[in-house]
Amino acid sequence: MSSTFDTFDTFARAHTTVAPVPFVPELRLHQAEEPMGLWELTEGEYRSEQPPPFWAFAWAGGQGLARFVLDHPDVVRGRRVLDLASGSGLVAIAAARSGAASVLAVDVDPVAVAVVALNAEANGVDVATRQDDLLDGDAGTAEVVLAGDAFYSQAMTERVTNFLRRAGRAGARVLVGDPDRPFLRRAWFRELASYDVPVPEVLEGVRVRHTTVWELR
Repeated sequence: MSSTFDTFDTFARAHTTVAPVPFVPELRLHQAEEPMGLWELTEGEYRSEQPPPFWAFAWAGGQGLARFVLDHPDVVRGRRVLDLASGSGLVAIAAARSGAASVLAVDVDPVAVAVVALNAEANGVDVATRQDDLLDGDAGTAEVVLAGDAFYSQAMTERVTNFLRRAGRAGARVLVGDPDRPFLRRAWFRELASYDVPVPEVLEGVRVRHTTVWELR
């Protein structure tokens, strides 16, 4: 796969279909219809120990967090928002729809960055994008930091948690969506809401994931 934005854009369009998000049907995303086929196709770009491409699916944590933001727009309204490890951009789009002053979606994957732009356009909102690994740095001027389903491994959880705690100490409000994966340090968070979120069974092994929205204490 070429590293140009246009190629990533074309690749994403070719292998996804724009459809409503199951738990957030007012938003639409470019989503893969057949998850494992896309996984096999992208093996040259991803490693076998990695999950399938994040950008092609509406993961449970992101769906729950996006639902919460849309139902509680005051969380982001008029504020500068950072969506960390944005994937498809679902949470970023929810923040933009809810009246955030600005939204920056950041992901290490260049395909995800291209897909966020496509999805923002499909939903008629403005979302800035950036390909970067911020986890050893800080959240800049963000007033709200959002992270959906970012605690999928022990190593990732350690890096994400350290980043979020630095953002919190700098004054940002930090909210995360997590579908009861085993790595989140719940003692450092307080529960805001919980949902039963429909998910692709082929990816999760179940049809519904209980998902919690947490705020960093």
